[in-house]
Amino acid sequence: MQQRISLITLGVDDIETMSRFYTEVFGWMPLRQSTDQIKFFQLNGVKLALFDRDALAEDADIPAEGSGFRSFSLAYNLGSKEQVDVCFEELISRGARIVKQPEMVYWGGYRGYIADPEGNLWELAWNPYLNDD
Repeated sequence: MQQRISLITLGVDDIETMSRFYTEVFGWMPLRQSTDQIKFFQLNGVKLALFDRDALAEDADIPAEGSGFRSFSLAYNLGSKEQVDVCFEELISRGARIVKQPEMVYWGGYRGYIADPEGNLWELAWNPYLNDD
């Protein structure tokens, strides 16, 4: 199997609210293939989909119950600590919820966390060992 991801699908409770968050706060535009039932956003080589949580669980044939920490975060790496701060402040000014203010990390990086309206974590980070910017 090749080392790649084609699509990340978030099971969500309110597709419209979540779609507005990613459009208005992150500034992303849904792809034309989006419908009322699923929203697609083109990322850098990967697509993000928003799909009804119950329907996604049914599709995978697993129970939809569950709350709290989802055991994953999504990351947006930037080229410097200053870029992290600017991006963090910009997203906060547009309504993103702060989970953890940006701070230096013991291994030499710098990061903070925000959450979308349904609690999915986004790490905004500068990692001197991974320069994706």
